[in-house]
Amino acid sequence: MPELTRNGVRIDDTFAEAFDMRATALVITAHDARWARQAALTMTGFATSVIGCGVEAAIDAELDPDATPDGRPGARVLIFAASTSELQRQLQARVGQCVLTSPGSACYAGLDGAERLRLGDALRYFGDGWQISKRLDGRRYWRVPVLDGEFVCEGTTALTKLAVGGGNLLLLGRSSAATLRAAEAVVAAVAATPGAIAPFPGGIARSGSKVGSKYPAAIASTNDAFCPTLLGLVRSSLDADTAAVLEVVIDGLTPQAVGEAMRAGLAAAVALGPEVGAYRVSAGNYGGKLGRHHFHLKDIV
Repeated sequence: MPELTRNGVRIDDTFAEAFDMRATALVITAHDARWARQAALTMTGFATSVIGCGVEAAIDAELDPDATPDGRPGARVLIFAASTSELQRQLQARVGQCVLTSPGSACYAGLDGAERLRLGDALRYFGDGWQISKRLDGRRYWRVPVLDGEFVCEGTTALTKLAVGGGNLLLLGRSSAATLRAAEAVVAAVAATPGAIAPFPGGIARSGSKVGSKYPAAIASTNDAFCPTLLGLVRSSLDADTAAVLEVVIDGLTPQAVGEAMRAGLAAAVALGPEVGAYRVSAGNYGGKLGRHHFHLKDIV
């Protein structure tokens, strides 16, 4: 496979194949940053892949009080799904179970747009008739009585159909520690990119997958071409001295956000160099047949 080299790191001449998604954003606040983050982390738990979780979600940014609607510390979360109906279902369930229940929490729209998803408009019934509606600057808010006071929740949040899921980078290293170091650097770069998230645990997936399986019921299975333990047993894409491979999957509110996150992540991996981090960077695709968004590494390097 043709490749480029930057700072001693080999970059495969390949592309990440990504897909159209539906997405929304929320701003979650609390009386202090710790509890705002706790509500956001709980809400975005079990949200690594739409294949098994229904949505992909993570914290996009932690917000200072001057950047939130109620002047309290907060966190902005992004939530991605394959359909509007699934996004609405997951939004209602996750806010209801994870934000409404969190001490001192409030929840607001984190995205503007004409097409809307129900937020407080769906959760207000928990107030059992005691909920109160207020309109401020053209927006509806609900005040729902709870045991520590009131849960304030905006009525709706916006939906975008421009979102993209599945951008990715594969980090190949000569030791597990070096590979993890490279992946962590990529995740930090993605986290600093507005409008993009890496939804897997700590932003990293060790279980990179391919489409299909020898078992008919499984729609995805281990990416054997990048499994070091299968070197010599399958048609491998690895060099003989590859010890570990880690994947960083990237979702963004726009194709541009995914491209910028991949560019920042690739730069971070290259900056480490092959002795400290990854000696090679690649990307996962399905031959260009499944996703219409193709992010070529040679173009973003």
